Amino acid sequence: MAISQLQITGIRNLLPVTLITSPRINILYGDNGSGKTSVLEAIHLLAMARSFRSTRLQPMIQYEQSSCTVFAQINHNDGSQSNLGISRDRQSELRIRIDGQNARSAAQLAQLLPLQLINPDSFRLLEGAPKIRRQFLDWGVFHVEHQFISAWQRLQTSLRQRNSCLRHGIMDKSIIAAWDHELCLASNEIDQLRRAYIVKLKPVFEETLAKLLDLPGLTLSYFRGWDKTNDLQEVLNKNIDRDRTLGYTQAGPQRADLRVRIDKNNAVDILSRGQQKLVICALRIAQGYLLSQARRNECIYLVDDLPSELDEQHRLALCQLLDDLECQVFITCVDKQLMSSGWRTDTPVSLFHVEQGQITPSGVTA
Repeated sequence: MAISQLQITGIRNLLPVTLITSPRINILYGDNGSGKTSVLEAIHLLAMARSFRSTRLQPMIQYEQSSCTVFAQINHNDGSQSNLGISRDRQSELRIRIDGQNARSAAQLAQLLPLQLINPDSFRLLEGAPKIRRQFLDWGVFHVEHQFISAWQRLQTSLRQRNSCLRHGIMDKSIIAAWDHELCLASNEIDQLRRAYIVKLKPVFEETLAKLLDLPGLTLSYFRGWDKTNDLQEVLNKNIDRDRTLGYTQAGPQRADLRVRIDKNNAVDILSRGQQKLVICALRIAQGYLLSQARRNECIYLVDDLPSELDEQHRLALCQLLDDLECQVFITCVDKQLMSSGWRTDTPVSLFHVEQGQITPSGVTA
């Protein structure tokens, strides 16, 4: 799967543009502030209906423009094509079109156009709150296990209702028991799906990381969000008084975490920035491998400022891994010479020069 044509209008400082892209490696180069990252942001908007640079939509829409629009033509592995389009205006109204039809939700885009993003904010995967690692984990489960979204929606509903009862002091045991029952059913299903996914992810991650970096003692483990020796219903019963005091449910899959450690220490406390970036890349690439195996449908990778934090050896090793994925990759950098090597001679590489919001194709190899 790959984007063959990309149209961007009204996003930040970018001039309206139509790009014919390589199905493999696409390199956007230019000075800082020229608009390179905005291209990745546009692709992210198309796939996720939101920006990765801000929780607010308005800064993404170009000054004096009422809306922004991204359109893409997608070539699938089976030879079929899809047309995806999204627009958002300053009132946050969202319009999604898939093959000429209105889409019901952004989840349909995510299913059709799975993305992996590697950018400076990716360091939060190691150093940030557990929520970020849950999102990483659930992205993988969502794309591999179709029943996950239903279980996740049931979890959110039951958790929201139980917390409402706790906050409003509802003491009726039958009401609490009903939501507890639904919460436990959804939680156990999500836990099982997450565990099965981790079993698949760990060996692929370890193999991928070994190609980038030698880190003996680094482990990946999963905490499900409640005591592993007790049933969730027992934990809920035991903590009910404290949950009422706090006004929310303390235990459950909403508190799960993916832990990356070296021996008994958090990896982020031991590793250099360059090592952290390579661990994060290995995690993202491992997810891409699993998705490809499950759906025969490769991810699209967005890599913002790939050369930063990496020496030549590790930069070349990362390029080789991305090349071996045989999927579409969009990479930004300042100096195109840093990205001119590391690719196989038969890999099609397209170069785009970005200057003051204008994007100009500047070469195709292979």
